[in-house]
Amino acid sequence: MLKIAIITSTRADWGLLSRPAVALQNREDVHLTVLATNMHLLPEHGHTIDEIRRDGIRDIIPVDMNVQGDDDVSRARAMGLCLDAMACTLGQLRPDRVVILGDRYEILAAASAAAMLSIPIIHLHGGEISEGAIDNAMRHAITKLASLHLVSTEDHRQRVIQMGEDPSCVINTGAIGVANALEVPLMSRDEITKSLGGFTLDPDHTFMVTYHPTTLDRGASVEHRFAALLQALDRHPEYNIIITGANNDAGGKVIADMTARWQARHPERVMSVQSLGMKRYLSTLRHITAVIGNSSSGIIEVPSMGIPTVDIGSRQRGRTAADSIIHCGEAVDDIDRAITIAISPETRRNARLTDNPYYRPGTLHNIVEAIVNRCPTSTVKKFNDIKF
Repeated sequence: MLKIAIITSTRADWGLLSRPAVALQNREDVHLTVLATNMHLLPEHGHTIDEIRRDGIRDIIPVDMNVQGDDDVSRARAMGLCLDAMACTLGQLRPDRVVILGDRYEILAAASAAAMLSIPIIHLHGGEISEGAIDNAMRHAITKLASLHLVSTEDHRQRVIQMGEDPSCVINTGAIGVANALEVPLMSRDEITKSLGGFTLDPDHTFMVTYHPTTLDRGASVEHRFAALLQALDRHPEYNIIITGANNDAGGKVIADMTARWQARHPERVMSVQSLGMKRYLSTLRHITAVIGNSSSGIIEVPSMGIPTVDIGSRQRGRTAADSIIHCGEAVDDIDRAITIAISPETRRNARLTDNPYYRPGTLHNIVEAIVNRCPTSTVKKFNDIKF
């Protein structure tokens, strides 16, 4: 029996890892344990460990990292607490391999604990670039700790190999979020509306907004940046707006507080939801006009739903992007101009026809098979030199 641990820390990474987790749990040759940490355990972020339980995962271990405060020092200290807690948990569990996704500070802490315990790490979504976030450096650091890399495009595969990784251990599976968008049975508009307490979804007059702190760009304050977005949205009063919760990077509470005040001023057309969950999120995308913000989901999954994305600022700068992505600056006029382009008939028509560079056939199957059958049993790695 192969002992596999999946480590998840946010609604976003669990939305991507949930289907591989269920597929692994259903195998007779695997015992799966999910370690849930950070935002999953916080009531103010939806206590989304409950979503993991609703997905049918039987063996779940909460790993508390005691996140306090809303600044960079508190996040660095929480990272240390996560390393300590993960070391204790993994030391007791001793899985044969650990599966992690992405680039967050707590995921780097978890990877560091696994590496210190000589547990092979399987990393999803390495080789990507997001220049405006500290996540960019975290992602590359995790790559050097990992033994098997399941990447989302061929460009990302080449970038991981460029970082010295063994080409035979770098597999282009495509992005699991795209597979989810194309394969998960979706809710009807009536079902979504009911689950949102009657909030109106009009495909021609609804925006989905997700905005996170820009953790590496130390220019304008979080308040200033998010206020510019809200002012730009105020220029489109005919649109209903669903705002999903910001993550708990430094400044996330500022965004949450500003969202609550703004929603209170526009109760007839603005709704904030801490976590929609993967199925409800993807279902909602089928019935809106555009996605606005700076989330990686707007770059990776949303193009497969046939709608435009307005990508604000530097947080996702450098990511491979489909033609349906409209990049813009952070000033009110820049955001407003990008929104106006996104809602134009021509842009919406083109978005329905765009190709998603993150798509690859058989993604879910390829991820599960690689996790089970392709992971090295040793954490000893040789640096793969590229001849110039």
